[in-house]
Amino acid sequence: MKKLILSMVLVGATTLAFGQKKVVRSAEKNLKSGDYATALSEIEAALQDPETGSDPETTLLKAQIYLGMFSSDSSNTMETLEKGNSSFDTFMEAFKMGGEDKENGVGKDIWEEDIPGAPDNLRPNSINKLKNVSFDKAIAQYNVDDFEMAYEFFNLAGMVDPKDTTIHYNAGFLANDLGRFEDAKKHFMTLLDVPGYNKLNAYYFLVQILSTEQKNPEGAYDIVMRAKEEYPSDKVLAEYEIQLLLQLNKMDEAMAQIKEALANDPENTSLLLRSGYLKEQSGDIDGALADYKKSVEIDPNFYEGNYYTAALLIERAREVLSELNSLSDEEWEKRSQSMGEEANGYYADAVKYFEKALEIRPDDTGIMEILYQIHTRLKNDAEAEKYNKKLIELLGPNWMDR
Repeated sequence: MKKLILSMVLVGATTLAFGQKKVVRSAEKNLKSGDYATALSEIEAALQDPETGSDPETTLLKAQIYLGMFSSDSSNTMETLEKGNSSFDTFMEAFKMGGEDKENGVGKDIWEEDIPGAPDNLRPNSINKLKNVSFDKAIAQYNVDDFEMAYEFFNLAGMVDPKDTTIHYNAGFLANDLGRFEDAKKHFMTLLDVPGYNKLNAYYFLVQILSTEQKNPEGAYDIVMRAKEEYPSDKVLAEYEIQLLLQLNKMDEAMAQIKEALANDPENTSLLLRSGYLKEQSGDIDGALADYKKSVEIDPNFYEGNYYTAALLIERAREVLSELNSLSDEEWEKRSQSMGEEANGYYADAVKYFEKALEIRPDDTGIMEILYQIHTRLKNDAEAEKYNKKLIELLGPNWMDR
């Protein structure tokens, strides 16, 4: 009797397993015919069976059903994305179940190369098809200015292939544009691990995100140092390094880097401006003024060069007047005329640089006010009145009371 009961149990188990295999085959047919809802329901049932549920081929079929749902959904909404994400997660689950071998067994089917643009019946239902379909959806949404979903589809495609530089650059660029800086960093950092890829733009983006958006100059400096190991002669990286050293208040290191950078690029106006600034901070006013003036000689339309030159000339004038006012009465009588003329000379020299800066930025009322004050001091009444009228026009008749 026991043998009979055991035989009946074995027959029942065999019948159940056979039935579940029929369900799997039915799910395959419904996948091919495009009845994804039925196919998914059937495969979920098959996954509950100990035999078919433990077979990575069953899980692979579930991933392929989700892929079909994802591919056929042209709405390209977050619901579409969820189907794509489910497909990716299930592909990876099947890959793990199969021993994570891309060359044999279920792994070979999962990672079979796709042929974008080929007839659909010739394309494999692989994870690489998921990548390419997601990429196509990203482009479609980008073309209709749906940048949020374009990023999401690029991101999904990038999850499949960490070495696809086009996908990760596009994803990083969009994320940065959308203000999703952690997402942008993730994709740009992924690019840094791709051998042979020109990573300069990725490094530039990372430096800007860390230093400007996330207020992390230390992190940005570390990225610059990493970048310089690969691109030691890049001029942009040299400027970033100097800028970050200044932010970090490492003046000596910054000055050393500026000197090195200027030796390689002596007509770089931005470097000259920073060199002048550091010299000014250290008390080398003559050296600072020479650097500022040189930047303007190289590029007469360099706004900052003109402004800094003029501002330093005014500072010189104020120093002369401050020294004059500190003299004894007797010394003041002796030197007031010569020192007054010296100060006025600096003011007069400053005028041409401020006027050039104003020519470059004609609505800069701050410069107009300075020019009004200088011309008033130098008793250039017509020029002072010219700026007074401009300021009244732009700021109102009570501009001096501001």
